[in-house]
Amino acid sequence: MNDVRPPSENRLISEQNQAAYSPWRFCVAPMMDWTDRHCRFFHRQLSRHTRMYTEMVTTGALRHGDVHRHLRFDRAEHPVALQIGGSDVPLLSHAAELGARYGYDELNLNCGCPSDRVQDGGFGACLMMGPKQVAQGVAAMKKASGLPVTVKCRIGVDYSEDYTFLRDFVEPIAAIGCTTFIVHARKAWLSGLSPKENREIPPLRYDTVYRLKQEFPRLTIVINGGIHTMDECLAHLKQVDGVMLGREVYENPYRLAEVDSTLFGDPRPAPTRVEVVDAMYDYIHDELAAGNSLHHITRHMLGLYRNQPGGKQFRRVLSEHDASREPDWDTIEAALAEVERAAVNAGNRAAA
Repeated sequence: MNDVRPPSENRLISEQNQAAYSPWRFCVAPMMDWTDRHCRFFHRQLSRHTRMYTEMVTTGALRHGDVHRHLRFDRAEHPVALQIGGSDVPLLSHAAELGARYGYDELNLNCGCPSDRVQDGGFGACLMMGPKQVAQGVAAMKKASGLPVTVKCRIGVDYSEDYTFLRDFVEPIAAIGCTTFIVHARKAWLSGLSPKENREIPPLRYDTVYRLKQEFPRLTIVINGGIHTMDECLAHLKQVDGVMLGREVYENPYRLAEVDSTLFGDPRPAPTRVEVVDAMYDYIHDELAAGNSLHHITRHMLGLYRNQPGGKQFRRVLSEHDASREPDWDTIEAALAEVERAAVNAGNRAAA
């Protein structure tokens, strides 16, 4: 992506924005099977200031699995946080040490996922019923890594309806030095609802998150859940320190191009969609040379032209590869050609 400003001026703007705003002012949520390293690199081409999160990586995977496959990332992704799932204190400590060794900017403990698999492991949203256990885990992670350790949680679990449940969860964790909490403004049902239903059925209670900020003004409170537009982000930022969006920016990634100017006051022009695709060239070339699949990268780019002329064709070309050969950059050029053709046709119709 071309930038008309010299590198020194770009750095100055970045430093000014970092000083003026919380590092958690705008975040992309950790999403299983979605926010992998390819997705995060792509999203970074759209926004310089957004804070990225990995998919949840369990402590077991980091003890027994392929650590490099789970933790590697491109330096262009910074600022990027590693989300960890687990409850065993020594394993959390081990995972935190690895996260620091790989160069992450933050470690985030998952205390909000309600899936059956997570419940079987005794972590995720289950941990909200054991705040002292979470405090021990966070303390161990901080000691092992020297990094900021944050917590992502819900406003409650099952039949907990009172704000005091959330307050009593946060208080002992904050007492050991955890200063940032990302709160999904819905409670989690540990039985009876699927993970998808848990994202949609429990009612949103933004006021509960606002109250948490009011009662703990020194904490950084980030709100998550049901947020779609920059106007909504700005409204929440009058009450809390940051906002986190998930599926909205995954399915409509060009939404991220609004972030830097609207939320961070960055005067640089947003990249065009074509510039974003062009900025992926070297990355894709290197990944293909390393034997990786184009589909693993382009699956995250399918929504780039959402609601634009040629958007469906762009998605179709990237999704339907010619079985007779391995897809390469020509596939992306073909997808862009469909967009250009649709734009021309739309212009001709408008002129007619």
